[in-house]
Amino acid sequence: MSPFGIASSLFSLVKSIGSDSSPQSSPKASGHIVVQGKEDFSSSLALQVAGLQAQSVNTLLGSVFSGNKGTSNIDFLGQLTGAQGSSNDPLSLLGLSNGTTGLSTNGRNRSLFDPESAYRMMSVINTDDVTYKAQFSEMSVMKTEVAGLQQAGQTLDGVSAAMDNQSIKTQLQSFAEQYNAWIARFDGTVKGNGLLAGTQAAEISLYELDQSVKNIFNGAKDGFHGMRDLGLSIDPNSRLATLDASQLDAALASNKSGAINAIHEFGANFARSAELLNSANNFIPNRLGNLDRVIHYIDSNKSSLQAEFGLGDPARLSPQVAKALAAYNQILKT
Repeated sequence: MSPFGIASSLFSLVKSIGSDSSPQSSPKASGHIVVQGKEDFSSSLALQVAGLQAQSVNTLLGSVFSGNKGTSNIDFLGQLTGAQGSSNDPLSLLGLSNGTTGLSTNGRNRSLFDPESAYRMMSVINTDDVTYKAQFSEMSVMKTEVAGLQQAGQTLDGVSAAMDNQSIKTQLQSFAEQYNAWIARFDGTVKGNGLLAGTQAAEISLYELDQSVKNIFNGAKDGFHGMRDLGLSIDPNSRLATLDASQLDAALASNKSGAINAIHEFGANFARSAELLNSANNFIPNRLGNLDRVIHYIDSNKSSLQAEFGLGDPARLSPQVAKALAAYNQILKT
């Protein structure tokens, strides 16, 4: 595949990252762990690839097949993609080596009509390369935390009428503390300039578990309007779970068996919501799979892209991205 074809394929992969319903690939298959493409990157890459194609591709084709009027574009693509007798280097037919030779000292490809646009496009790819890896690391942590919350919901099934009120209170308080640790860890990362801002899988995960705690139908058959009637509620400002001990005591005093049933129903429904988020072909695995595909694709084709479009500026890492990227690289070593 030519560098333009590589860039076009990369654009398609980035667009797929914007859809959490895209088929996933196995993280183990490519040796990568997994993270959402940004619309500004997708748009920029699409426009710049189109412009560069219009400016350069005819010249490049002509330089390869000059004097051979019987050669078609299909023949050209066949040779670039490994037809018998052709080189495995996708740039060999264009007179470029698979590397960065032929670039100017400042990393530009002066043979292009507009080397600066190509260089800027490569700068964006460099930045998003590390961003995707950082997002993959962060989403992997989220997956683990969601699994932990699933277990926390299942633990509430152990609450029984034989337990005293203080023990029941301790169980619910333990659940609230684990839920609040989840909010503290991820609520900020999906807002503003957070690493997962605009990532549907992360936003939906936070929203769904929040709604599960607020569900007013848990305990309805026993006269309760959700866990709020047992003192467990979500603060609208902090989004943290709070437990009103006196309200829980009152519910247990008036209808202990019904309160126990409500706790069991809530725990089962909450665990099910967490399980679905992590289930195959659902939000979190799909996000990780899509990120893994684009990370692997960039890693496999980066030298060809740089040889054609220039080196691009190195990515500038925010502290948040740098930390997540370090975690990603550490996991790859294990």
